[in-house]
Amino acid sequence: MGTSGRSRPRRPAVGAALLAGIVLTGCSPAPAPTPTPAPNPTARPAPSASGTTRTACEVPLPASWRSAFAAGELRVPAGERAVLTEVGPAARWTVVQLSDDRRRRAALVQDGRSPRTLLDFADPVEHQLLSADVDGRWAAFAVLEGRTLASPWTLRSWDERTGRTRVLARSGGRPGPLPQPFVRGGRVFWAQGTGGGEATVYVAPASGGAPRALHTGVLDMPFAAGGLLAWREADASGTATRLSAVSFATMRAAPLPAPLAKLRDFRSAASDGSSTSDGSSTSDGSDRSDGSDGSDRSDRSTWAWIAGEQEPKLMVWRTGQPAPVAEVTGSPAAEGIDQVGISGELVTWRTPEAAYALDLRSAAYSRITPQYGYAQARGGALAIAHSEGDAKAAGSRSVIQVVRADRLPKLPGCA
Repeated sequence: MGTSGRSRPRRPAVGAALLAGIVLTGCSPAPAPTPTPAPNPTARPAPSASGTTRTACEVPLPASWRSAFAAGELRVPAGERAVLTEVGPAARWTVVQLSDDRRRRAALVQDGRSPRTLLDFADPVEHQLLSADVDGRWAAFAVLEGRTLASPWTLRSWDERTGRTRVLARSGGRPGPLPQPFVRGGRVFWAQGTGGGEATVYVAPASGGAPRALHTGVLDMPFAAGGLLAWREADASGTATRLSAVSFATMRAAPLPAPLAKLRDFRSAASDGSSTSDGSSTSDGSDRSDGSDGSDRSDRSTWAWIAGEQEPKLMVWRTGQPAPVAEVTGSPAAEGIDQVGISGELVTWRTPEAAYALDLRSAAYSRITPQYGYAQARGGALAIAHSEGDAKAAGSRSVIQVVRADRLPKLPGCA
């Protein structure tokens, strides 16, 4: 998302792999993980806008987490290099970009099986897999057709039954948020620029058909929040930002809980996208709270965002809390903080150096990747990715590790 909370939303931070530099420019060498600092009992968070604070402390990454990550390493076909794009609820699926010397493709890995190709890219050098989502029969994914975020893109759907792909949308040369698709009940939701500094939230049948406009404004990339699709946009005055949402089920504007409706001047908001803390899913692999049953279940959610510019802090609000809580502040964990994600009891984020996870059960957080690594968190799943060696050099190896976040033991608390 944009870096200035009081300005109109700008092009958001998108595609963790792209921003990590792995796809577009390659990583710098990733050294062996450095020891995590011992808890700092003197750290004190800055007061939040609500006046509510909680001191979360940093702890070393437990051996049990390291072992779980190692056991969850994604096996990549020999000779191919993988880049993590998205992980699904309960870690039942992962979407990756796979490349070798002659070919680059978008691929879906389900339940540990061999990757299934969604699309072979026309240009195996320039084209990059940007984002993806999967819901039962349908997948949707966006391909960036160049090496910069200003390059044109194409949004496609993929039918598991037939293996056929369909083009749902193209960038059209208008600036705006890059497409992050959300597949719910056979429909695909996304947002894209429509001119005049504005963007429109669309929905279209995954099987193909004319898109339907749901909302237009000065807005950032939407995110899933249980049965809602939510986003940050400029308010009527154009001087502050606020949250807005539509229902996946009704495709109409939806109200937000009072502490969220009051939010102003924030960035990189996220929700767990699931009504359950254990990442349970429907029989087709989708979130139970995806709105396909006609209900909005965002009332049992966790939300997180970044507040403040000079001294950024990670804010968290959970159902039942009267006000948001400032959980993490200070360097290095909150320095350059971005890419917030939520999976059950875990809140993840990335800094220019590494990815971190906060365990809400213990109010403790830990660095979870080596240098330049990044994470994806969703519906009971946690995936981390980094490069062993210089990503631009021969002999380097990309590492993707996928685990059930709800099965990780609680991080140890601090005295």
